[in-house]
Amino acid sequence: DFLFFWGAVFLITTTLVALLKKENKELTPTKEETKGITDTYKLLFSIIKMPAVLTFCLMILTAKVGFSAADAVTGLKLVEEGVPKEHLALLAVPMVPLQIILPLVISKYTAGPQPLNTFYKAMPFRLLLGLEFAFLVWWTPKVRHEGGFPVYYYIVVLLSYALHQITLYSMYVAIMAFNAKVSDPLIGGTYMTLLNTVSNLGGNWPSTVALWLVDPLTVKECAGAPNQTCRTVAAAEV
Repeated sequence: DFLFFWGAVFLITTTLVALLKKENKELTPTKEETKGITDTYKLLFSIIKMPAVLTFCLMILTAKVGFSAADAVTGLKLVEEGVPKEHLALLAVPMVPLQIILPLVISKYTAGPQPLNTFYKAMPFRLLLGLEFAFLVWWTPKVRHEGGFPVYYYIVVLLSYALHQITLYSMYVAIMAFNAKVSDPLIGGTYMTLLNTVSNLGGNWPSTVALWLVDPLTVKECAGAPNQTCRTVAAAEV
């Protein structure tokens, strides 16, 4: 129902914009570097060949490898250890105000001449939170009792998520600020889209690899079957 409602709102609003919004033809168009799709891709290729852009792309493609497992797998492992999914979903609600406030606060520090300084400073804290998440997963079955989990456990999880959001948004806003700063104003949209796409890819591919490696790297023991390794799904079922 939620998805249906907002899907309908999206369709209605975009249709109204298409029908009612008129372009202002009186303004003199600014000079544009590109005229079509072919020109745009040629321009993108020439941008990405620049040594500084290539180095930066390699950096942001690999920068998030260190905390990809903690980001992608922690929630799934907590559910596996018995934490109800609806409780984890409820913990996301207090994060919404934090997610609105954080960019406003962080933007003050990324508005200067060196926005990536915030990115560098947040990285070790985010790596440490990865260790904290690993401890949280290890600690979860130890505090579980018949009635579920105690209140203090959820407070610890909430504080952990809040600290994680601070480091996450510090890095995210810093990268966005840097991309906006270095993009050529004449082709700003094309330039920024390229850098933001590479930045998003740098966050997605390590998470995918981390999820793919969970089963091969998980050590399992089969109760009552000492000769079984249980490493594969088929072996575990047997």
